[in-house]
Amino acid sequence: MRSRISLALVLSCSAACAAALPPAYAIDGDDPGAWPQILSSIGFTTGTGLPAGIYVVRNSSSTPVNDLLKRIESGAFVIVEGESDLASALGFQATKKRVVVRSIIDHRTPGLSIVWEKALELPVFTVPKDARIFAVERWTGAPLLAGMKRGNGAALWLAASPGQQGYERFPYILQALTDLGLQPPLRSARLWAFFDSAYRSRVDLDYFAARWRRSGIAALQVAGWHYWERNPEADDYLRRLIAACHRNAIVVYVWLELPHVSDKFWDDHPEWREQTALGQDAQLDWRRLMNLNNPAAATEVRKGLRELISGFDWDGVNLAELYFESLEGYANPARFTPMNADVRQAFARDHLFDPADLFKTAQPDAARMRVFLNWRAALARRMQSQWIDEIEAVRGTRPDLDLVLTHVDDRFDTRMHDLIGADAAAVLPMLAQHDFTFLIEDPATIWNLGPQRYPQIAERYRALTDRRDRLAIDINIVERYQDVYPTKQQTGTELFELIHVASASFNRVALYFENSILSPDLPLLAAAGASVDKMDQAGGKLVVSSKLGVGIPWTGPATVNGKPWPIRDDRTLWLPPGPCAIASAPGDVPLRVLDFNGTIRSALPTAKGLELAYESTSRAIAVLASRPARVEVDGLPLAGTAGATLILPRGQHLLIIE
Repeated sequence: MRSRISLALVLSCSAACAAALPPAYAIDGDDPGAWPQILSSIGFTTGTGLPAGIYVVRNSSSTPVNDLLKRIESGAFVIVEGESDLASALGFQATKKRVVVRSIIDHRTPGLSIVWEKALELPVFTVPKDARIFAVERWTGAPLLAGMKRGNGAALWLAASPGQQGYERFPYILQALTDLGLQPPLRSARLWAFFDSAYRSRVDLDYFAARWRRSGIAALQVAGWHYWERNPEADDYLRRLIAACHRNAIVVYVWLELPHVSDKFWDDHPEWREQTALGQDAQLDWRRLMNLNNPAAATEVRKGLRELISGFDWDGVNLAELYFESLEGYANPARFTPMNADVRQAFARDHLFDPADLFKTAQPDAARMRVFLNWRAALARRMQSQWIDEIEAVRGTRPDLDLVLTHVDDRFDTRMHDLIGADAAAVLPMLAQHDFTFLIEDPATIWNLGPQRYPQIAERYRALTDRRDRLAIDINIVERYQDVYPTKQQTGTELFELIHVASASFNRVALYFENSILSPDLPLLAAAGASVDKMDQAGGKLVVSSKLGVGIPWTGPATVNGKPWPIRDDRTLWLPPGPCAIASAPGDVPLRVLDFNGTIRSALPTAKGLELAYESTSRAIAVLASRPARVEVDGLPLAGTAGATLILPRGQHLLIIE
């Protein structure tokens, strides 16, 4: 059925309503193409109760051109593909000249290689003088993506469709729309990101912490191997980093990559180095692997781990990738581990042959190799259990420490069991005895697949555990080794679709890593991470329902479900999970929480302040509009309160602030 937007509907919303209600999108024609995936990736919806404000015209339109032009003047955003009467009326005229397009330049990242998998022959267009050209054909400079503001609205023109997935040709369509004034309707503040200080050694940490938080990041996973040994300069940097993150409502985890400990540990202890199947020291890529099955080595690492955790104000520990090399498995003996003497002797005691013998022939004995690969995976699981126990022991004195186990996926790509010893089915039952988040890492072998792999991955893991709330996904934002188009690294619409689909499938989405995210993507990460079940209008109110809570653009006092709502800053109203009906309020509350990185269960203003019920797997951080006079958690005074930033205990609690 053809969808139509009447001019009356666009104009029907009052000024106050327009400030509160996000625009819906509609697509003229029977074939929506990829536009639903593109627009929904940053939160736009086709909600029938919302004012229509985004209109996609694909080649031709059933709506008169003059009506479309009036809609733009009245505030609508119109997107037009290719050659059409509307494109001509806007000033995008096709000439007789043709150009074969295979590679393009986007002016916001001119150095980025953008290559189309399939070349297209397109007309060369002239563009209106007031248009801003966003992207051109690489060799001729022919315009391919452009837009301009007209009246209260804007138009975006594409020389061709965006492709079947929505990102095959123009990675930065959504950035172009925001450049023209379209703002996303939702924000998340729940993303995690990995951080390596080697890439940020001399930076303004307060600036970066504020930028991370604006991008929706709630937790930073900080590379701990740089701080394994005490160093005054490095220690000072880390303390300043943690403090800057806490001021911006970001919690900080120490990210461990055992059996890599640190470069100095490797240099100081050659006798404890892991060995490959060729009997070489296991320095593989950047990791220098140690033999944690050696009792003396394990004792020393336990000591260092306790010192690292106790020496800094961490909020959690991320025990990452504790299994073996390599992604080529036993086919590459130069990278295959563990083959140290302790492991070989332990295996030989059980199975009466040395696993090193498997690599003395060009074709290893298949039955014996199967025995060793299964034993190797079981060893990885035992090591994970042992080091989780070690961190649990530290929790005895640091009960607010959260724990994350980052584990490569072996359910979607089942080869990971044999290649690196990963076995999620054996590890997940530990959730019954231990409190941790199971962070599933995309293996490099499937980085070329599209966003729809995430619901499939989620379904396979949900079948393995009742603790589905503790499942999370890690997206690697790096150059891929496969032939991928249009960019080697995920960026723009592809990245937003990945994050958005993953956020609908998992309670947490982590990004590896903050330094690899391209700068044009940062402003829209928070929108991509937002996931709602419903966004509509009912009874003059905006109705939003989400599983995990979400932020919406808002200015001024508000009520949520008929009660004054105190969780907002000057730009965003932060909502709890569940259905929420939002409306303007006549007066403000006594005290506002500007930012909060836990899950809000309820918030109620009182005569002097507010009551806030929350839960959080890590410590929670609340940033208040003003310094409080009194803070209680579960009826007891909060220790160490200073300033307007509160660091709160993990778990479920009732907070009273006056």
